Amino acid sequence: MLINYSTKELDLLARIMRAEALGEGNLGMLMVGNVVVNRVIANCLTFKNIRSLTDAIYQPNQFSGTKGSLFQSSPTTLEKNLAKRIVNGEYYHPATHSLWFYFPGNNASCKSTWYDQPYAGKYKNHCFYRPRQGICEQLY
Repeated sequence: MLINYSTKELDLLARIMRAEALGEGNLGMLMVGNVVVNRVIANCLTFKNIRSLTDAIYQPNQFSGTKGSLFQSSPTTLEKNLAKRIVNGEYYHPATHSLWFYFPGNNASCKSTWYDQPYAGKYKNHCFYRPRQGICEQLY
């Protein structure tokens, strides 16, 4: 287990994974989960006071999915199982060390940096960004 979490927080993680990446399939949702867990682990940059999944998911101005109906409804068994895989340590490139992702629009290119940190890669329509080595030692 990478981080401590409650049953309620596992549900939150499953819901944000669905809300942010349902259209990207299971792998896309797993990568969103990687980013959320990385923010709990990182303790750097704007994530210094993030100590739990709840803190990460509800950090102001971070996940637009928290405002949508996909986030409001209960997660499915499949979504909960995907979330469990993430908190148990599964990682997927390019989200392995990533702290950010965004959707630039259909078929749009990813920016070379995000929050002044380098591009890690793209999966379907999501661009992922990781902190430069030496900035967030807990992630490396």
